[in-house]
Amino acid sequence: MTALTASSSHAAPGSRQGTAARRRRVGRSAERWLLFTAVLVLAALVLLPVLIILFTAFKPAAEINAYPPTLLPGTWTLDNFTRIFHDLPFGRLFLNSMLFAGGVTLFALVFDSLAAYALARLDFRGNRVLLIVIVASLMIPFQATLIPVYQLVAQLGWVNTFAGLIIPRAADAFGIFFLRQFFISLPRDLDNAARIDGGGEFRIFRSIVLPNAVPAMLTLAIFTFVNNWNDLLWPLVFTTSPEMGTITSGLTLLTGPSGIIPYGTMMAGALIAVLPLAVMFLIMQRRFIESVATTGLK
Repeated sequence: MTALTASSSHAAPGSRQGTAARRRRVGRSAERWLLFTAVLVLAALVLLPVLIILFTAFKPAAEINAYPPTLLPGTWTLDNFTRIFHDLPFGRLFLNSMLFAGGVTLFALVFDSLAAYALARLDFRGNRVLLIVIVASLMIPFQATLIPVYQLVAQLGWVNTFAGLIIPRAADAFGIFFLRQFFISLPRDLDNAARIDGGGEFRIFRSIVLPNAVPAMLTLAIFTFVNNWNDLLWPLVFTTSPEMGTITSGLTLLTGPSGIIPYGTMMAGALIAVLPLAVMFLIMQRRFIESVATTGLK
């Protein structure tokens, strides 16, 4: 009797521990499923506008204007894509957007990196004051400087030209500050070693700093390209000719009979406009994530 009592007393704690372990496993499994469900719901909310654009671009006009609205098209059609090239010089608008966004990105990377290198790696009088002025300029609304910049561009005769679209945006305060913060994280011993070997500042910048700042440069390139590709106000102000417009400004010219907006055609144009951005991000996403993970590390 005593042995049976002892054995049961030893079995009870083990069974309780096994039950507690099972409960913990069930709890962790439930937490994972809840997290997975929450991620799916958030992803669906984020992707819903993209899906609406995608499916609306392939709908005929009757289905777009039907009530109640439907997400999936009942009849798939390519008429909206045909019309976008018929109603607008869409190929020209696409090329203008590429030249505008690409040109601004290229110039911004060059000038922003040079200015950021000077602020991060060189000691000169007024360095701190200049940095404060650059950071303070981020607080000035873009619209506040639009009219003075337009007057200057008009006096130079750059309205309806790529020079007027690109040059005023050839440098950006955010890009300078962003790259400066990254350049500061690079060890200065590399600079000193290059100076001992007789390297000048431009050689240090080109051969040491830039190769180590590729993730940050690509991140800034993505931000700059996307912001300018999607910009509507700047091309509307500095171009008056449809031949010099961009995709965003060109889509505003779409009107149907009696001023009705052809939403199917507009969604087709928006879908085509999104594709270069999606492709660019897919190509650069590894570098982009690497930059987010390493920026700020000392």
